[in-house]
Amino acid sequence: MENGILIGGNASGKVYLDPRYANRHGLVAGATGTGKTVTLQCLAEGFSDIGVPVFLADVKGDISGMCQPGKPHPKVDERVQSIGIDNYQQRAFPVAFWDLFGKKGTPVRATVSEMGPQLLSRLLDLNETQEGVMTLVFEFADREGMLLLNLADLRSTLQYLADNRQALGSNYAVPVASVNAILRRLLVLEREGAGNFFNEPALQLSDFMQTTRDGRGVINLLAADTLINSPRVYSTFLLWLLSELFENLPELGDPEKPVLVFFFDEAHLLFRDAPKALLEKVEQVVRLIRSKGVGVYFVTQSPADIPDTVLAQLGNRVQHALRAYTPAERKAVRVAAQSFRENPALDTVTAISELGVGEALVSTLRDRGIPSQVERVLVRPPCSRMGKASMAERQAVLDHDPNQQRYRDAVDPRSAHEILTERTAAALQQTEEAELKKRAKKAGSSPSSRRQSTGEAFFKSLARAAGSSLGRQLFRGLLGSLLKK
Repeated sequence: MENGILIGGNASGKVYLDPRYANRHGLVAGATGTGKTVTLQCLAEGFSDIGVPVFLADVKGDISGMCQPGKPHPKVDERVQSIGIDNYQQRAFPVAFWDLFGKKGTPVRATVSEMGPQLLSRLLDLNETQEGVMTLVFEFADREGMLLLNLADLRSTLQYLADNRQALGSNYAVPVASVNAILRRLLVLEREGAGNFFNEPALQLSDFMQTTRDGRGVINLLAADTLINSPRVYSTFLLWLLSELFENLPELGDPEKPVLVFFFDEAHLLFRDAPKALLEKVEQVVRLIRSKGVGVYFVTQSPADIPDTVLAQLGNRVQHALRAYTPAERKAVRVAAQSFRENPALDTVTAISELGVGEALVSTLRDRGIPSQVERVLVRPPCSRMGKASMAERQAVLDHDPNQQRYRDAVDPRSAHEILTERTAAALQQTEEAELKKRAKKAGSSPSSRRQSTGEAFFKSLARAAGSSLGRQLFRGLLGSLLKK
């Protein structure tokens, strides 16, 4: 199968991944320092060469060198000769850099509405009651025809529901304590940098699925070396991206090759402390998204990090070495060995502990989607550079990236925050005018003949202050206390 994706080789010959079954997902596992990143890089290069776009998170920042050709090295030459690669050539690959914080790549943004109440509740680690409040926020915004774009929209809507709970009726009688708890969590989320992510212009999935003029798939690298410090934001973003792909791509069945391959590095973060409802959603997406032509590859230390219901969906396996010194580690080795189709000529349990750096146990799907017997394989060297790209090299790529023109600058259109601010200001003005008329009637004089009251001057000044970012924050805080019932 010379037209497949070359993984490596052994004494029996070369080992390939068949593109026809690449959308049936996969797993790359192994202890730290055993070669997972190189395998990930090789697979991404292989998919790119056959015209398949790739998305992967660069957790340690050491995959960005793919935009540059590899450097000659005697060990690389030795491995190429050992595997028997005839057409090996060190070269750069088409790369697009992305970054939720907009510092090391094109900004990635989504709206609050696109994220939805369920994923937002996971992101904020809300309990059941608080998740119910979040659902009411979205229902209210839909009823009023308001856009929820950024965290300011979400915060303003929450505060508005809390301040007007009696006027809005029992359908929107949200517990004030729950609203305050959510607002505090939003503040923490903003400090972690999520405020940069929730905004416009929102990412269009088609911009992750591009090919170059020579037919190679673009490798989309998400700078995650900072993002990984906020694991809940990291895992929720990737789960959102998977969900968007699942909901928006057309059904394709089993194409000759995937339309996109998605690598989920540090996959254990997705499943750590995840509620049952979320695990069921992940299992559903992984099971069904292959019919949309999307292959999902989880990258983690041990297969034991992945729930059995998800692990069962991963047909292509690359297992690097696992070290077994404790009972728990020995159990993880057995789990990894049992996940392969048995090879009578290979003691899988022993081999996993003996693998050297750059070696792996490999089983891929072959004809009719049947897994091959596990083989011990020497992984091929990448053609692109192993390691980081310099900031100058990264910037050179960004300077020629058309995505920069579309996403570089954030915009703030009229949405829920602006609408509710105006609505609240109008209500306050009506209340003040009514109070002035009442006082004038008592005093026996017309309101127009009196000098502007201190309160009227205050609210006019307050309305002007709402025009600035700092003013809007002050305005919301004051209104929250003034309208609290």
